[in-house]
Amino acid sequence: MRTMRNALIVSSVTLLLGCNALPNLIPKPTVARPADAPLGEYQASHLDAYKNEVAQHILAGNADAIFSGPLPPMLPAIVVVNISIDADGQLHKAVVQRSRDPEASRVALASLKRVPRYPKPALLLRSGSKLLEFSETFLFNADYKFQLRTLAGPQ
Repeated sequence: MRTMRNALIVSSVTLLLGCNALPNLIPKPTVARPADAPLGEYQASHLDAYKNEVAQHILAGNADAIFSGPLPPMLPAIVVVNISIDADGQLHKAVVQRSRDPEASRVALASLKRVPRYPKPALLLRSGSKLLEFSETFLFNADYKFQLRTLAGPQ
């Protein structure tokens, strides 16, 4: 009986881990910006909500570099960037963590630098910390236009 129960648990976990739809079942936290809050002044209290705000700023500052619609089945380039934002919402540092395409890396870094100011992460800064660090993934099509993983739908 115990062996059968353990086998059932292992098979259930295996099924769940192999299920591509599982991440889509967990809703991403979204925080609506109050109508009277100017872009860049709203402060999220959860990292996923903050990343959503940052992604929206990146899109707003790079309208010509974005593609819309479903993601292609095979992405020509994926770039993961580590981002550091200071307490005032200024980009402190952006470093490519993972990429196989130098041109896509250049586009990703340039798009981050085009944004004049990001939302202030004050509610997310640890005591004594001056920077909030997180990563964002840029998903590129064949024309070197991108979507951000934080906002993109399923592939």
